[in-house]
Amino acid sequence: MNSLNIRKDPCDLDFLSLGALVHRLDPGIVPFRKARSFDVHVSGGEYNVAAGLTDCFGLRTGIASAMVKYGIGELVQTRVREAGVVPFYKWFEHDGVRGPNIATVYSDRGQGIRPPVVFYNRANEAGALLKPGDFDWKKIFAGGVRWFHSGGIFAALSTTTSELIIEGMQAAKAAGAINSFDLNYRAKLWASVGGPEKAQQVIRRIVSNVDALIGNEEDLQKGLGIAGPEVTTKSNLDPDTFFLMIEQVVKQHPNIKLVATTLREVHSTNRHDWATVLWLNGERFVSPTCHLDVIDRIGGGDGFAAGLIYGLITGRSPEEALRLGWAHGAFLTTYHGDVTMARLEEVEAFAKGGSARVQR
Repeated sequence: MNSLNIRKDPCDLDFLSLGALVHRLDPGIVPFRKARSFDVHVSGGEYNVAAGLTDCFGLRTGIASAMVKYGIGELVQTRVREAGVVPFYKWFEHDGVRGPNIATVYSDRGQGIRPPVVFYNRANEAGALLKPGDFDWKKIFAGGVRWFHSGGIFAALSTTTSELIIEGMQAAKAAGAINSFDLNYRAKLWASVGGPEKAQQVIRRIVSNVDALIGNEEDLQKGLGIAGPEVTTKSNLDPDTFFLMIEQVVKQHPNIKLVATTLREVHSTNRHDWATVLWLNGERFVSPTCHLDVIDRIGGGDGFAAGLIYGLITGRSPEEALRLGWAHGAFLTTYHGDVTMARLEEVEAFAKGGSARVQR
């Protein structure tokens, strides 16, 4: 059993995310400068976890987000309904010309020696306009919520989104929910609102409300200012350095009971070695390492978070929960798009040591 004191009484929602919904334009392996067509994926770092927990793992989840009354908003709403995630929307009217908008993320998949390239159009984004007071947290939490989650991408959108995260976490804590935060440090986003110094100032305030923290070595260094190795040169799957950094995190933020991350060795865009680690109340857990043939790496970390949280909510041991996150994150890299297409049975089988042999 884990020791997070997760609610066991009947709850309307097992999990609630707070974050911005986006649509990602994906031209496949073709760079955007030469693209003639693209797929549209509905995504969002916080939403992807909720979608995975419902669509693959069968939990009851929700998303608190901004929604715009126009065609792109209708497209996003349809995908959220298809995933089975309960929406709590703050509605915005579109002026027909400039917005507010559902943000656009542009991301090709790269190939071999050519890495994926990600850039954004988040101009006049509805999600960035969200602020404290936009959601009736008392009403949302009234029926019970086990776990509340947000992330660094949403925190970076504006000065008001980080304040909204703190408001939501304080309401969640008062209602007996676990709070988690995925650091998801994105230099391009933070550069537009004050850079690394501002990021650390904001993220430290948020993390003081957090029970469970998700983030890799770069996230911990750049998002929290934790000393560690040069992340641009370190390239291995040894978890020892990460665990040493966790000791510094917990010393600064003793409220944190859990820290977890993915470990990746990137040999090429399509060949990765993949492992995951978990620190839970002083105990250390490390997954096996597997070799991934990657189709689309976007969403792998969110897939890991979903599997790990599912394991913890359903009372699995820390080892089992970590393996479920490891397996589900690995599966996410084998699909186009950002959200899960996995089935619980196949994730369970791989987590227990299954293979890629044909299932007949």
